[in-house]
Amino acid sequence: MRLDNSTLAQLSVDKPTYNRDEITVGIVHFGVGGFHRAHQAMYLDRLMERGLANEWGICGVGVMPADRKMADVMSTQDNLYTLLLENPDGTRNARVIGSIVDYRYAPDDPEAVVELMAAPSTRIISLTITEGGYNIEGLGDGTNVFGLVAEALARRRERGATSPTIVSCDNIEGNGEVARHAFTAYADRLHPGLGDWMRTHTRFPNSMVDRITPVTTPEVVEAVRGEFGVDDRWPVAAEPFTSWVLEDDFSDGRPPLEKVDVLLVDDVTPYELMKLRLLNASHQSLCYFAYLAGYRLVHDAAGDPLFAEFLRQYMDAEATPTLKPVPGIDLPDYKRTLIERFANPGVKDTITRLCFASSDRIPKWLLPVVRENLRTGAPVRLSAATVASWARYAEGVDEHGEPIDVQDQLADTLVPLARSQRENPTAFIENTSLFGDLASQPRFVDAYVWALESLHRDGARTTLETLVKETP
Repeated sequence: MRLDNSTLAQLSVDKPTYNRDEITVGIVHFGVGGFHRAHQAMYLDRLMERGLANEWGICGVGVMPADRKMADVMSTQDNLYTLLLENPDGTRNARVIGSIVDYRYAPDDPEAVVELMAAPSTRIISLTITEGGYNIEGLGDGTNVFGLVAEALARRRERGATSPTIVSCDNIEGNGEVARHAFTAYADRLHPGLGDWMRTHTRFPNSMVDRITPVTTPEVVEAVRGEFGVDDRWPVAAEPFTSWVLEDDFSDGRPPLEKVDVLLVDDVTPYELMKLRLLNASHQSLCYFAYLAGYRLVHDAAGDPLFAEFLRQYMDAEATPTLKPVPGIDLPDYKRTLIERFANPGVKDTITRLCFASSDRIPKWLLPVVRENLRTGAPVRLSAATVASWARYAEGVDEHGEPIDVQDQLADTLVPLARSQRENPTAFIENTSLFGDLASQPRFVDAYVWALESLHRDGARTTLETLVKETP
């Protein structure tokens, strides 16, 4: 049965029991992809189910050409969609999520999007615009998230209205601070003095978000239809685990998120470092070696004892020493659970997804571990090997001579560098815009060059076997 308001009551799947007509927009969210729909929107749906968030409905906004498809789907389905949870034992749970009550494709009517955000009823503007989405250079003055928000906040300033809170939900260390810098700098370009007003009046809380959410495949669409009887054009699948840690620093109120297990804290830094340096950096530690070794699905690689041991050693020997104490978290249990999550066969996450946009991910997630350990004298061997595996992957040819489609915004630069490294082993890491001075750090370079030469000579699996065997 097709999914929309007219059929909702007839569906046998778990679904909203609240009246969506009573939900008003209080949150405007840029970047309605799989993660937002599996995470933030899910938490708001839980609150609405308990009658605690009627004024916190979400209006999704798309600004990229690829967002037009989401606009079409959301319009057809009255902004409803199905969240499918893939359990490790092979069972599934599904629920129709109703917290997104509107969706706008900004290029069609940017003025309407600006006025929606300028309205005092919009009290939070949230974002999942990817790790690379905060680079404001070269954006010009077109229809983009920073320009739209700046125009809306300029109107709020002129009208004497309270500023909304801007909440980044992207996987970036200090994501609130990164957002603050990007939004205020862009605002200064468009409206003199607006950046200073925002620095005084707009809150940018840091957050840590965690839920493995692979790309929706035709198999997910068919599972939702075949197993739950819902004809959903764009459901989203995710693992059962979810976590959200958020600094309790808002300009104009917030939903009672603590009622649905969101952890509200004064300082998110310890939780954020834990997640980025353990989960996200471990994904990068896994993916290039796994691809070169012939794996294409994350759970297959994580279920291989050799790869699991490599991840354990990276987390214990190199990542954990760089972390701050994390109140209320059992770190050994978190690390053990991570590998179990990676190995969940139901999620069917792809190695290719983890390899995507590496030039955004490695510098933000893994290189801070390297620099901290170089500073303190702690080991960097496994982290350096991960960078070497990226460099080997970026050559664009696997161990059997088959082409690799390197999906990265810097691919035109990185692939030629990687292909020159058999003659110049440090060519890749001499890219100072990505690696800074790491090519002049002997301890890192020695470990990196060893791993790269081993990858060329012996292949990914033998290189991993040596690394695991020789790590204290």
